[in-house]
Amino acid sequence: MKNLNVNEIDSDIFSLIEKSIEVMEKAYAPYSKFKVGAALIDSSGGIHTGCNIESCDYTLTSHAEMVAVDSMVKSGERKINIIAISMISENVSIPCGLCRQKLAEFASDDLLIYGVAL
Repeated sequence: MKNLNVNEIDSDIFSLIEKSIEVMEKAYAPYSKFKVGAALIDSSGGIHTGCNIESCDYTLTSHAEMVAVDSMVKSGERKINIIAISMISENVSIPCGLCRQKLAEFASDDLLIYGVAL
């Protein structure tokens, strides 16, 4: 993982990060208070977003990355080129094992993952 300064991020990536922040605000996280948003670009240039949606038992919780991938697949696409994941946290967290598996299932050969902590 590499830390980047805002000035080191090109405008397209910055726009994707902004989309992940916008959707993060819509997250439903009344139990953990850990809101997460994800925005990805598929191999056709389409943008798909997702936020986490908690359930009180946590096993039925939908993760932001999974929701974004599901949205991509629902639209007929199958390859992720770039994903931005935003969270309200002191440190950037890497995707959990479930999300890494789902990302790997649909990742392009050179998938880029941007994590943003706010």
